[in-house]
Amino acid sequence: MDLVSDVLAVSGVRGALGARIEAGGSWSIALDDYPGAALHAVTAGSAWLTVAGRDPLELAAGDVVLLPAGTRHTLGSATGARPEPYDPAAASGEVIALGTRPARTRIVTIHYDCDHTARTQVLRALPGFVHVGADDGAAGLDDTVRLLGRELAHPQIATTAVLNSLVDIMLIQLVRAWLPTRPAEPRGTWLGMLGDPIVRRALEHIHAAPARPWTTATLAAAIAVSRATLSRRFPAAIGQSPAAYLTQWRMDLAAARLRTTQDPVEAIAAAVGYHSVPAFSRAFTRARGQAPGRYRAAAYSTSVMSPSLIMLPAPGSNPPS
Repeated sequence: MDLVSDVLAVSGVRGALGARIEAGGSWSIALDDYPGAALHAVTAGSAWLTVAGRDPLELAAGDVVLLPAGTRHTLGSATGARPEPYDPAAASGEVIALGTRPARTRIVTIHYDCDHTARTQVLRALPGFVHVGADDGAAGLDDTVRLLGRELAHPQIATTAVLNSLVDIMLIQLVRAWLPTRPAEPRGTWLGMLGDPIVRRALEHIHAAPARPWTTATLAAAIAVSRATLSRRFPAAIGQSPAAYLTQWRMDLAAARLRTTQDPVEAIAAAVGYHSVPAFSRAFTRARGQAPGRYRAAAYSTSVMSPSLIMLPAPGSNPPS
C-alpha cells in the first residue's frame, strides 16, 4: 500500500507548467497570487527569492523551492530592484525573457493545485516554505530538475507527455528530499505517519479496506499492538483519532468517486462501509455540507472537475457483507 500515492490521487493533486524565466544582466519579476502552490526549479544560473517576512534567499542551479498558494514573492538578479509585474496564470510553459542577453539564469515554475474539499492532503501537510538546495544530496530531485531543463530546451517527440510526467515526479522528489531534513515538522499532520511505523501500518490497513468496520481495538489487533498504544500514538503522529481518520478517509474516497465516476450512490456507499444510502448521505452531508447528489452535480460545473495529471485509481476496497 503506497499511502502517499493514494492520498495524492484521491485529493486530486494536479500540476501545470507556469512561467519559464530566461534572464540575464539586471532583472527582477514580481509573481502575483495564484490559486495553487508555486514550485520554482532553477535549471541554470542563480536568482534571489524575496518573500515578505523572510530573509532573501539566493537560489542556485539545482535548487527547488515550494511556496503555498497566494504567496506574493519576487525573483531577481539582486534584492531591492524594482520588479516587473507578471501574472503567473497568464502563461503555461511560455518563455519570459528578462534583463539582457545572453540569458544566464533559467527558472521553471510549476503550479500545483488540488481538490480543496478533500480533508486528507499532502500539499497542506507541508510547511509554508519548502527549500531543497542542490547541495543537499537529493540525487533524485537533482536528476529531475536536469531532465526538466533538458526537455524544455530540446523538445522532441512526445515532449508534452514527458513534461506531464516530470511535473508529477518533481513534487514527489521534492517531498522525498525535504522530509529527511525536517523529521519533526510533519508531526501532527498526515505526513507524520511517515515517522511512526505503528501508525503507518494502521493507515495501510484502513486504506486497504476502508469498508471494514474498524475500531481502535480491531485496528490495534490487526497490527499486533495494544489499544492503548495505538490510541496514544495515532493522534500524536497525525493529529486525529483512528475513528476520526477512518470517517475522513471514507468521505474523501466517496467524494473522489462522486467527482470522477458515474457510479451509483448505492455502490459508493457500500464501498466506503455504509450499509444504507440514507446513513451514507447523512455522513457525507455532515462532512461536505452537501448531499451526495448535489455534490456530484456541483463538481461537474467547477474547476474540481479539470483533468488531473495524477490519475485516480480505483479504491482498494470491497463492499461490506
